[in-house]
Amino acid sequence: MTHDEFEAVVHEVLHRLPQWVHDAFDNIDVLVEDEATPEQDPDGEGLLGLYVGVPLPERDATPAGDLPDVIYIYRLPHLSMGLGDDELRNEIATTLVHEVAHYFGIDDDHLDEIGWG
Repeated sequence: MTHDEFEAVVHEVLHRLPQWVHDAFDNIDVLVEDEATPEQDPDGEGLLGLYVGVPLPERDATPAGDLPDVIYIYRLPHLSMGLGDDELRNEIATTLVHEVAHYFGIDDDHLDEIGWG
């Protein structure tokens, strides 16, 4: 799957999220990259996604001038899973929901507890 095709799937999945998620998004970008940089993935875990920013519960009342938060979705680690089209879409959706959860302030331990780790 090319970068453009993968990006189209990510944006399709993003647009299928509930309206309340879109309503809550403020100053956030979703970007597709081939893979995480060593700075983003220092342990070399082959991240599927990454949220970079200040979660909503930790923001102050006046974020004027702040750079947008970013959710990165990484193409090559997803493709290396060897999934079929539908399974790949589901994995992208799971990754996107996981990173959106971080935006809302939900940490990895809680995501593991509820089955989204």
